[in-house]
Amino acid sequence: MRLISNLYSRIHPVSSNYFISTPIFYVNADPHIGHVHTLVVTDALHRLARLKGAEPTMFTTGTDEHGLKIQRAALARGFEPQQFCDNISKRFANLCSTFNIGNTHFIRTTDSSHLIAVQHFWNQLVNNGYIYKSKYSGWYSVSDETFLPSSSIEEKDIDGIKVKISTESGHVLEWFEEENYMFKLSQFSEPLINYYETEKISIKPNIFHQLVVHLIKQGLNDISISRPISRLSWGVPVPSDESQRIYVWLDALVNYLTVAGYPNLSQFWPPDCHVIGKDIIKFHGIYWPAFLLAAKLELPKRIICHSHWTVDGVKMSKSRQNIVDPFNLLQTYSQEWIRYFLLRQAVPHDDGNFSESQMCYFLNMDLADTFGNLLSRCCAPKINLKQIYPKTPDHKHLSQLQADNLIDSLIQLSSKVDSCFSEAHFYDGIDLIMSSLRMANKMVQDSKPWELAKDPEKHEQLYSVIYLAFEALRVVGILMQPVIPQMSTKLLDKLSIPTEERFWSYATPRLLPENSSPERPLNTELESILFNRIR
Repeated sequence: MRLISNLYSRIHPVSSNYFISTPIFYVNADPHIGHVHTLVVTDALHRLARLKGAEPTMFTTGTDEHGLKIQRAALARGFEPQQFCDNISKRFANLCSTFNIGNTHFIRTTDSSHLIAVQHFWNQLVNNGYIYKSKYSGWYSVSDETFLPSSSIEEKDIDGIKVKISTESGHVLEWFEEENYMFKLSQFSEPLINYYETEKISIKPNIFHQLVVHLIKQGLNDISISRPISRLSWGVPVPSDESQRIYVWLDALVNYLTVAGYPNLSQFWPPDCHVIGKDIIKFHGIYWPAFLLAAKLELPKRIICHSHWTVDGVKMSKSRQNIVDPFNLLQTYSQEWIRYFLLRQAVPHDDGNFSESQMCYFLNMDLADTFGNLLSRCCAPKINLKQIYPKTPDHKHLSQLQADNLIDSLIQLSSKVDSCFSEAHFYDGIDLIMSSLRMANKMVQDSKPWELAKDPEKHEQLYSVIYLAFEALRVVGILMQPVIPQMSTKLLDKLSIPTEERFWSYATPRLLPENSSPERPLNTELESILFNRIR
C-alpha cells in the first residue's frame, strides 16, 4: 500500500487577499440559466480560494444599467430608465441570494460611487493623452453596444429586406454618423501581445487566450468611447462635455475598480480573476487591459472564460421561447441540485446542453447512488453497530481490505481535483471524485460489512471497512464544498468533522500513525440520507 503524506505543497497557492468577479449583468431582460452558471462558477472558485486559506476575500457581481439598449427597453415597457433598472436589478440580487452565492459586493452602475469612479478614470485617460474627439461613422449593434468593423459584418435577407448583421452575434446593425470621443486602442497592440505572450495575464481555457492574441495581431483600431446625448441620454456624462455620454462598455468595465475603492484603490487590486462568458471576451481581453494600461494601473492576473448553454441541443433565444428561467426551475429542483448539474455538465471550451432529463440522470447516479449511498450504508445501525466514526485501524487491518487503488486515489485526490477546479474544469474534478467514491462503494460491497457485523470476532475488520469508507466521504466532503456546499456541510456534520478541519489541507486520508484519528460518535441527530432519488 503506497502511503504519501503532506501533499499540500502541490496545491495551487492563493494570495492572502483574493479578488474575483463575475461580469456585471445587463438589465435589459430577466435573469436566465446562463447567469446562474456564471455565478456558480465564480462562487465555486471563491469558495475554493477560501478553503485554501485566502483571507480576506472580495467577490463581486452586480448589474450593468446604462446604454442605448436599456434606454430603448425601458421606453418600450413604459418605464423611466431608473425605475426599469431598479426592477430588474432586484431580480439579479435575488438570484444571488436564492442560489446561495457568496458574493461580498453587489454593484450597480447607477450607484453614485461608480459615477465618480468612471469620471475620474475618464479624466486619467484624457490626462495621459489617450482620448481625442473625432467624427465617426459605422455600423452599430445596439444589442451588443458596439460598432463593428467591416470584417465582422455581413448582409442578410430578412423578410425580403436586406440588412447588415454582426457575424459574431447575429444581431441586426444600424448605421450611425456622429461626433464622438475616441480612445487610442491602436497604440496598445504591442504592449498587449507582450502581456499575453509572457502570461503576465492569462485567459483560460487556452483556446480563448489564443483567440485574443489572434485578434490583437490582426490589428487594433481606435474605438469610439462616447455617444451624443441626442442618441443616448441614459449614461454617465463625459466630464466637461454634457453633450456626450460615456460608452457603456467603458462605464461597465470600471465597475471592477469601483468596488476596489477607486480612485483610492484597496489591498485587493489587481483582481485575481475575472469570470466571463465567451461573448464578451473582446471587451475583457482587449479593451479592458488597454484601458488599464492607459490609466497606468495593474492588469487582472487572469480571466476565466466559459461557453454558453443550449436547451435540448437548441440555442437559447426569446424567439424560440426556450429561455430557461431559473426561478421557474426552482419549483421542481433545489438550487443545490441545479448548481451541481451546471458545474458537472459545463465544459468551458464548448457550449453545454441543458436538459432536465440529463440533470435527473446525473443527480440520481452521482448524488444518490454513489455519494449518498456510501454514507447511508455505513451509517446503518445494522452495520455501524456503535454509530461511530472508528479510530484509525492498524495497517494490517487496512491491508486486508485489498483497497490499494482506493487508498492511492484518495492520497492523490486533493491535488488532482485542485488542478481541475482551479482552472474551472469542475466537470473533470467531479469525475475524479466520483471515481474515488465508486471505488469506495466497491470496497464496501466486496467486504460485505453486513456479514462482518454478525460475527464479533470480525468487528475489527468491520470497523476498518467503515473507517476507510468514512475517510473517503470525509475527503470528498471537503473537496465538494465549492460545488455543493450545503450537502457537503450536511455530510461533514453527520461525520462530526470539526469546522477547523474542513479546509483543503485536511483533504488527505489519515492512514499513518502520525496523522491518525481517534474514535468519535456520529451526529445521530442528523439523518444519513444526503439525497433522495428523483422519480
